Amino acid sequence: MQLRLLGQAAGMFAVTNVDDLVVLALFFGQAAARRGGPARVVAGQYLGFGAILAASVAGALGAGFLPPAVVPYLGLLPLLLGLRAAWRTWRGGADDEREATVEHPGVLTVAAVTFANGGDNIGVYVPVFATAGAGTLIMFVVVFLVLAAVWCLVGRFLATRPSIASALARWGHVLLPLVLVGIGLAILLRLG
Repeated sequence: MQLRLLGQAAGMFAVTNVDDLVVLALFFGQAAARRGGPARVVAGQYLGFGAILAASVAGALGAGFLPPAVVPYLGLLPLLLGLRAAWRTWRGGADDEREATVEHPGVLTVAAVTFANGGDNIGVYVPVFATAGAGTLIMFVVVFLVLAAVWCLVGRFLATRPSIASALARWGHVLLPLVLVGIGLAILLRLG
């Protein structure tokens, strides 16, 4: 059971943050020439992702005040976000967030872009967190924080491999809508 939950947490983190790998790779590429630049990118990533987690946990705790019959309908949020992301991809707007980079990113710049780029993550995390028990919620948060470090390592690796970064940029926007719709449907069907 715990191994399945760890896998679910890791999978949810990976699919909701796949687009963040491209952004991190860009930031690491821009920060490489500056002393302490990579450390600023990591700090900004944690600050921004920490804000996403805080907003998600707060939203989930607020959702705990909802009647139990209403909670499954929180699955509509990731479903709608997935459909919106699919629509934006189809209409050609998938690169909007990636254009928000600057030449030498600082901690606050990375945090702001991470938070803005991960705003849809909140919509996915809140219903999942709201339906999880306290122990499971804590496990999700810990796994997400550990995987944020892994994402930083992978982003730094990608910054030195342009062909890999190009492939992620090309296909990440296709995978994300599919996964969001899947998460939304799973919440609706599992709890509805």
